[in-house]
Amino acid sequence: MKAENENFFERVYEVVRLIPYGRVTSYGAIAKTLGAARSARMVGWAMNAAHGKDDVPAHRVVNRVGMLTGKHHFEGTNLMQQLLESEGVKVKNNQVVHFEKLFWQPEIQL
Repeated sequence: MKAENENFFERVYEVVRLIPYGRVTSYGAIAKTLGAARSARMVGWAMNAAHGKDDVPAHRVVNRVGMLTGKHHFEGTNLMQQLLESEGVKVKNNQVVHFEKLFWQPEIQL
């Protein structure tokens, strides 16, 4: 991996570590916070590369409408959903229920 990608990934992880328990944010919101608004996909790659980093709550990162688009990167069929539900986040049809209410906007809240 290129050094600039590693640095970007670490910056992503710093933001993800700050997502409050029971809340979610989006790939795009993280990218915007890092000054790279068009890099939502790169944030997704960072989340995929976060396996084994127990201090990075990747399950709290969803797409811009609250869909669990990263769920296939977690072990087991429903681990992402189970982790969210263990924090009190309801998920129905792979989408966060009351997404707007649970959405944590890092750009504003940091």
